[in-house]
Amino acid sequence: MKAEFEPFIKDFVRDLHDNNVAIFAGAGMSKPAGFVNWKELLTDIATDLHLDIEKESDLISLAQFHVTENNNRHKINQKILDEFTEGSSPTENHDILSRLPITTFWTTNYDTLIEKSLENNKKRVAKKFKETHLSNSIYKKDCTVYKMHGDVSEPDDAVITKEDYEKYDSTRGLFTSALNGELITKTFLFIGFSFSDPNINYILSRLNNRVNKNASRQHYCFIKKPQIGHEGINNQAELGYANTKQALIVNDLKRYKIKSLLIDNYDEITEILREIEKRYNKQTIFISGSSCGEYGRFSSNEAQEFIHNLSKQIVLEGFTVVNGFGLGVGSAVINGALDAIDTKPQQCSDDQLIMKPFPQFATNGKTIPELWNAYRRRIIPLAGIAIFIFGNKKDSSNNTILADGVEKEFNIAIENGLIPIPIAITRYIAKVIYDRIIADSSEFLQGHDWILNELNKMNEDSISQEDIIKTIINIIKKLNK
Repeated sequence: MKAEFEPFIKDFVRDLHDNNVAIFAGAGMSKPAGFVNWKELLTDIATDLHLDIEKESDLISLAQFHVTENNNRHKINQKILDEFTEGSSPTENHDILSRLPITTFWTTNYDTLIEKSLENNKKRVAKKFKETHLSNSIYKKDCTVYKMHGDVSEPDDAVITKEDYEKYDSTRGLFTSALNGELITKTFLFIGFSFSDPNINYILSRLNNRVNKNASRQHYCFIKKPQIGHEGINNQAELGYANTKQALIVNDLKRYKIKSLLIDNYDEITEILREIEKRYNKQTIFISGSSCGEYGRFSSNEAQEFIHNLSKQIVLEGFTVVNGFGLGVGSAVINGALDAIDTKPQQCSDDQLIMKPFPQFATNGKTIPELWNAYRRRIIPLAGIAIFIFGNKKDSSNNTILADGVEKEFNIAIENGLIPIPIAITRYIAKVIYDRIIADSSEFLQGHDWILNELNKMNEDSISQEDIIKTIINIIKKLNK
């Protein structure tokens, strides 16, 4: 990861936690999924007009020429249907953004990749691509997708010709007003725009005189650096020209409070988004554990007090707790988190406690083990750090045995890149996990070998509950620096 991206990632993660992020997606975001860009969409249209698409830069006028010549836009509508109808799957970039707590997506694309990705991640989506949609609301929606230039489902209403753009203020002006308001209150990340894209040029020109530069937040966009071999760049002289022009574009975008993030290749965008998700998730802690009433060196009361205080301190430090209500552990986790929220209502919020009780009855033809496995795979990826405590249960003969459910949660946590913190002094599965990590830390700690010393401290019989909690908090804080 380039050091120059660090300030952006840090600020963006902070804005995510404040629920102040929006995405603006252009055609480049859908291209890796197999959809066409503007030139590819209009190639046949140019041919019909006896023009060479490679020589045309004003594609909006090109679309208008076709409509004017034919006195209808049937072929353009059919091209939109043919090229953007269902068939492609969302990309990794779509999926990462859909998992993050982003409540508004803006796009000039006609395809449905954003909505599909959000729905795949169990989010309730409100899609708005007409002015009449703006006043409607969906009960308990998780996010809104604003499609400023229409949707593939109604190609005849898609914004694509010069006339469409000229009439935009009268036919879709409320979208511009809504976008203007969000640019003031949210941090936007523009993805998939070349900024020679006619869509974005028209949008920015409309906003230029409306946005209060002092009130607007800082926004960001990804821009790929010119390279020999790219379109129109065949030698060093042309590369120098392209670099000069790009520098001017980057500087001009500052007028709109848009800071450019220059990348060498598009894979860097995915790398940056992965890092953003990883850091965001590290501020959420999954607490895994169970007990049939046996707590090793702890009495029942001591164990409940320890779990309560651990959960409470995590929340007081500004982190979020996720818990599946494990037997003998879950109630104390929840009570501790609620205690923190009640004690410091101005500092802590209900959002810092995510309770996900496991299903108790077989449903929809699925067994309890199947339901529990699916549920674990949904809740564990919400976090970036997993704490493992105790981990025992009773077998059919009422003997105390290791809890295989906690072990399964450990395996899922590792699969999803969580950093494990087993509290070995609590024994049972927590101790088994500790032993595995000590035997091969490179497999589990993602290069954070300094954690080993901290884990060892928490395996000493003389350590106090207070010191265990301090050690855990220090690990979490250090991982979040």
